[in-house]
Amino acid sequence: MAFSKTYDGDEPVRINKWLGQSGVCSRREADALIADGLVSVDGEVVADAGRKLEPGQTLTLSDRATAQLAEGVTIVMHKPLGYVSGQPEPNKLPAVRLVTDNNRVGEGVTPADEVSLPPIGRLDEDSRGLLLLSSDGVVAKAVIGPESDLDKEYLVRVTGDITEKKLKILRHGLMLDGRQLKPAYVSRMESFRLKFILREGRNRQIRRMCEMVDLEVVDLIRVRIGPLKLDNLPEGKWRMLTPEERTALVG
Repeated sequence: MAFSKTYDGDEPVRINKWLGQSGVCSRREADALIADGLVSVDGEVVADAGRKLEPGQTLTLSDRATAQLAEGVTIVMHKPLGYVSGQPEPNKLPAVRLVTDNNRVGEGVTPADEVSLPPIGRLDEDSRGLLLLSSDGVVAKAVIGPESDLDKEYLVRVTGDITEKKLKILRHGLMLDGRQLKPAYVSRMESFRLKFILREGRNRQIRRMCEMVDLEVVDLIRVRIGPLKLDNLPEGKWRMLTPEERTALVG
């Protein structure tokens, strides 16, 4: 099945960079797909590896492209603080560095260093919890594709005065970057701890939502992506996604 997604950024971006940041595939894989004529923008096959996506344009990967990307592996990680999920800036540590034999939990073969494992959705440097790294395009589409309806659950500790009015606003009524947010499930668990369940993943969304109602996030952990739970996976450790879990994710 072909993969399509509309670019909603503000500035033009290279196709390979956007696909890498979106978790669909690595930049190298994107370049190979373009070279094979398997990528199109607004119905036109892309021939130039340096082509940029303009805001509002729709990129499509052909059926053959998604089949190639499906021949991959998916890693389930408990990302600690201080690691970035995607392409690192200078002096930043990418989460993929944690994919070593010493950090593996359970059976499986640790992927070689040259295997590309882009993140499937972002998790900020100052956030921790469940992160997927995968070269499986089908998993990527299921988790972050335009038709994905998988919700993500977060436990968030905040400072500030939590009121019912603020909770109501967080649940429904905020706009980010000029667009209305989808309704969110937000509940109070303890004095300064909230549970968020979201069906979208805007940049630093929960932190920005809280700031808009005068709450400051001091700890954020993602504990679930759809049917997949973090459970008792230790911080800094990883394991392989099981076939049963993959089936549950991709539906």
